[in-house]
Amino acid sequence: MERKVGNSVCLWLILVAHPLWMTMVLANMEGDALHNLRTNLEDPNKVLQSWDPTLVNPCMWIHVTCNNENSVIRVDLGNAALSGQLVPQLGLLKNLQYLELYSNNISGPIPRELGNLTTLVSLDLYLNSFSGPIPDTLGKLSKLRFLRLNNNSLAGPIPMSLTNIYSLQVLDLSNNRLSGVVPDNGSFSLFTPISFANNMNLCGPVTGRPCPGSPPFSPPPPFVPPPPISIPDFKYGGPTHLKVPKCKVDMSYKHGRIDIGTREVLGSSGSPKKHL
Repeated sequence: MERKVGNSVCLWLILVAHPLWMTMVLANMEGDALHNLRTNLEDPNKVLQSWDPTLVNPCMWIHVTCNNENSVIRVDLGNAALSGQLVPQLGLLKNLQYLELYSNNISGPIPRELGNLTTLVSLDLYLNSFSGPIPDTLGKLSKLRFLRLNNNSLAGPIPMSLTNIYSLQVLDLSNNRLSGVVPDNGSFSLFTPISFANNMNLCGPVTGRPCPGSPPFSPPPPFVPPPPISIPDFKYGGPTHLKVPKCKVDMSYKHGRIDIGTREVLGSSGSPKKHL
């Protein structure tokens, strides 16, 4: 009997402690991932000084935001004078919604593992020194609304998988070294040439440059100006394009009739008697 009671108590403790244990494990895993990022970056202004791996979770770190379950949802390190490279462990931040690393000097490739951040809403890596291709795994970010990779040294084609992100509202791939055809289907049908500007090896209708081996674009139809519209000016003494013919209207008058066209009073014989 005592054994059964003991087993029941142990089972109860496991069930009660399980959610808390899972939260601690997740927090520690995310803390380890961010600490790996810190060790891989040069931080001259010590903006990452609070990233202490001995703390229970990273939610107490500056530039990190967590949800109510102590899971990381934001990393805000824009304009922080950081250099170095990103780490693949960033792909472990399963609940991350905003990754803001713009206006630094971070170099190297964009990790393919960022495609595992399926809750990501904003990925801002612009104004850095990233090189290599845009990972096609980013096409898995089905909730992404803001993708700004402009002003880097990214090369290669634009992945077709990005056209499947129908939530995408803002796209900026300008000022890189991208090449190949610019997709114009899917979500990319919404974007204008400014999203792809200053990539000299891109081609396609969006860029205005035909791709090698493709027929030239059809010229636009010639402009035909519309015919001018004459608006009558009825002000007395002013110019007018409306010709009013002279006419005679019989009006009762004791001395004869009034010729409206000539403004003359006519006698009964029709000869003018007075000019009005």
